[in-house]
Amino acid sequence: MKKIFLFAFVALGFFITNSEIYSQNSKRFPKLDVSPMDAASYPSSWREANKLVKIIYSRPQLKGRSLEKLAPMTKVWRTGANEAPEITFYSDVLFGGKKVNAGTYTLFTIPNTDKWTVILSKQKNIWGSYFYDENQDVIRVTGDVADSDENIEAFSIAFEGENDEATMYMGWGKKVVSVPVS
Repeated sequence: MKKIFLFAFVALGFFITNSEIYSQNSKRFPKLDVSPMDAASYPSSWREANKLVKIIYSRPQLKGRSLEKLAPMTKVWRTGANEAPEITFYSDVLFGGKKVNAGTYTLFTIPNTDKWTVILSKQKNIWGSYFYDENQDVIRVTGDVADSDENIEAFSIAFEGENDEATMYMGWGKKVVSVPVS
């Protein structure tokens, strides 16, 4: 009888311990974010180690909402979802025609009808644009706005170019904003 009781006690302890481990692990691995993180770089090939630029950002989706509701005109926007994106230049570049030193910056934008203001800031690790501080701006450049032939459901950033000259494209809804990088 003592052996049965001891076995049951050990088995119960093992079950409780494994249940605790499982519940701890489930807390460590949350479900997929509704605006998942992504990255874009130039050159875009993952095999290319000698990058000019890379940006890490989150990709909100329209889901029937208007672009203007999610990225209000004439107001500073975090340029995506969740944390403001971080853009890294691996060498000194011209961004929108203005000199920028190699380094990592936070990217903000101010949407407008035909031009967007694209801001590089010294601020780091900032959620949204709620704590945006204009005094931390490194530069502001103008991004040209073009209409897209198709609706872009998820906010997207991509680079295209040749050699050391590229264009950063930000697309969402029926709009595409472009900024040259060289």
